[in-house]
Amino acid sequence: MLVSRKRVGTLFLGGALAATLGSLLYPAMLGVQKVSSAPERVIATPATGPLTEADRDFVVEVRSAGLWEYPVGQTGLRKGTTKAVRTAGEHLVDGHASLDAACRNVAGQLNITLPNQPSPQQQGFVATLNADSGKQFDTDMATLVRAADGRLLSTIASIRTTTRNSLVRSLTDQANSTVLDHLTVLEKTGLVDFGQVLPQETTAPTLPAKDMTPPPPAATQPQVVLTPPATTTPSPNPSAG
Repeated sequence: MLVSRKRVGTLFLGGALAATLGSLLYPAMLGVQKVSSAPERVIATPATGPLTEADRDFVVEVRSAGLWEYPVGQTGLRKGTTKAVRTAGEHLVDGHASLDAACRNVAGQLNITLPNQPSPQQQGFVATLNADSGKQFDTDMATLVRAADGRLLSTIASIRTTTRNSLVRSLTDQANSTVLDHLTVLEKTGLVDFGQVLPQETTAPTLPAKDMTPPPPAATQPQVVLTPPATTTPSPNPSAG
């Protein structure tokens, strides 16, 4: 769906990417406010450590973030009017291709079902940026992605300090490096509207949960793979010394 500029603001005010209660295999909703009274409830006990609802929802959240930011990065490479915007687009593509591979690996080992589409809210962001052009595209891309990644960074910190599962912990480390890189290149564009970003990062969601949750994949649908480009920028490596 195509979202108006006013609607984008509403989406962001309601937007969020933090983990909440869901089913054992797939989260019922993702939002800034936890609707579960027990997000730390253990849902599986693999050899890599207890897996909680919050852990599971985080893996889904990382996947969902890549499913919209990766194509936005591709659009930035085509439509960005400055070198800094195109560089940011390149980092989004490279970073999410690498992070998604790690996410799919972790999900496979932990039997977590991953979406093949981003949430309706995130699809709205993509539609808006696809309709943008010129400087408006540059500014909207920098501000939209910067606000979303600011929220995601808070979630990463929360899961990193609470998870008891070593695979999820490793994913938080890579996600942290990737998101910090994205924040940096977006801010270097000089186009981030912090007057919009900061309230959006701290305002509680107002959208229905269904708008903030990526739909589960169809049973017969093959898993979408975010393919790295032939020429990539070096990905952040948290294990490098």
